[in-house]
Amino acid sequence: MLTIAEGRHSTRDFCDGLSRRNFLRIGTLAAIGTGGGWTLPNLLRAESLSGRKSPKSVIMIYLVGGPPHQDMFDLKPEAPREIAGPWRPIATNVPGFEICEAFPRLATMADKLTVIRSLVGNQHDHDAIQVFNGHDPKKQKPSGGWPQFGTMVSKVQGPSRPESPPYVSLCYTCTHGPYNEPGAGFLGAAHTPFRPLGETRDDMILNGVTLERLADRKSLLKGFDIIRREIDQSSMMTGLDAYTEQAMGLLTSSKLAEALDLSREDPRTIARYGTGDPKIMIDSNGAPRVPQSLLLARRLIEAGVRVVTLNYSKWDWHGGLNAEGRADNSIFVREAEDFPVFDQCVSALVEDLHQRGLADDCAVVVWGEFGRTPKISSIVGRDHWPQVNCALMAGGTMRHGQVIGATDRIAGEAIARPVTFGNVYATLFHHLGIDVDQTTITDLNGRPQYLVEDHAEPLAELVS
Repeated sequence: MLTIAEGRHSTRDFCDGLSRRNFLRIGTLAAIGTGGGWTLPNLLRAESLSGRKSPKSVIMIYLVGGPPHQDMFDLKPEAPREIAGPWRPIATNVPGFEICEAFPRLATMADKLTVIRSLVGNQHDHDAIQVFNGHDPKKQKPSGGWPQFGTMVSKVQGPSRPESPPYVSLCYTCTHGPYNEPGAGFLGAAHTPFRPLGETRDDMILNGVTLERLADRKSLLKGFDIIRREIDQSSMMTGLDAYTEQAMGLLTSSKLAEALDLSREDPRTIARYGTGDPKIMIDSNGAPRVPQSLLLARRLIEAGVRVVTLNYSKWDWHGGLNAEGRADNSIFVREAEDFPVFDQCVSALVEDLHQRGLADDCAVVVWGEFGRTPKISSIVGRDHWPQVNCALMAGGTMRHGQVIGATDRIAGEAIARPVTFGNVYATLFHHLGIDVDQTTITDLNGRPQYLVEDHAEPLAELVS
C-alpha cells in the first residue's frame, strides 16, 4: 500500500512535509525497520542471491457476483427453454469445443483456452474469499485466516525484480464488503498487495497524483520524482541498509509508474481491449466494467510482477434496471450488454500475451464464486447455485484447446471430472514452480500450513 502526502500542512507531518502515518504505510510494504514482519528487504536480499530469471506469473480475473455458466461456457441447447435460455452455442476452432454465440472472438482462439465445466465445492454466498484463496470458508481455518493466493506467492517467492512488487491488486473496492479481497491472513501486512487503484483513491496518492491523472504521464512521473527527492533530502533513510533503500526505490520506481501509464500504450492496443468508466460501480455494489484493467495487468506482468488480481463488472443478474436504466426482469438483457465487452477484452488479453511472447510465462484464470440455477425464474432469473461452476484458463505452457469435466443435461451437477478450487490453485502454483506437496507457510501459532486445501493436486490434463 502506497500513500504519500495526505496534506503538507497536517499537524502530523515531519518538518519536510512527509506525513508520519503515510511514511509508516510505505514501511508496511517497503519493509523499513527490522524484525521478522518487515520482510521486503530480506526478500530482495534473497532474490539477489538466488539469481532467478524469467519469472512465471499469473493474472486472476474475478467476475464479481457469480457468472452464469450455462449461458457462457456450458450451454444446453437441447434442454427445455426455461433451462436453456435464448443463447445458442457456436463452434470454435477446436472440434467439439462449443461456447456461447456472444463470444465469437474467444471462439477463434479456443486452441489457446481451457474451459473447466465441473468446478465443485463452491461456497453459496456472495463472497470472493474462495476465489482469492482457494479455501472453503465453511471449513476450519487457522488463526488470522488463510492468506490469499498472491500473498502466498509473495511470501514464498518474493519479488522477481527489484523494481517490481511481487503482487499487485487492480481490484476496485466494492460496497458489498465480501466481494473484496479477503486480505493477507496470517501472513500479515508485509505481503499485502500493492494497490494502485480503488474507489476511495486512498491506496495511491502521490503528492496530488490521483487515479484520474494516471493517464497524464508527466504528472505521474513528476509525483514519483517529488517523493524520491523528499525522501532523499530527509533523514529517514539514514542508517538503512542497501536492500531497504532498494525496497524504497521499488515503490518510487518510474518503471512501476510507466506500467500503470496507459498513455504509453499503442492506441490501437487500447482500442482492441476497450475502455470503461472506473467510477461506475455496476449495480452500485459490484465492480466497474473496465476492460482496460486487463491491459494494465498485462503491462504489470511485463514489468515483472508475479501475480496480478483484478475484479471485473457485476454478474449477479436478478432483473431490475439494466445499464441504460430500463426496467427489465430478464437477465438476458444484461448478458447481451456484458458478454460482447467480456469477449473483446479477454480475447485481447490472450491474443496480446501470445503476440508479445508472454503466454508461456503468464497463466490466466477467469472465474466467479459460484454458478447459476439451471431453471430460469421469472422473478430472480438464474439464482445462486454452488453445486457447480465454470472457469476459463489460458497461458502458462499448459495443454489448452480442451474442455475439462462435464455436467448433466441441465448443467446442474458435475457428472465427470469434478475439479476443486484447490486443483486450480495447485495448477497455478505448479506453473509458478512451487511444489504444493513440499512447500508450507507458517501460521501465527508456528504450525506449517500447506498452500492448497486437502492436498489438492494440479490438473493432470493441463500440466505434466
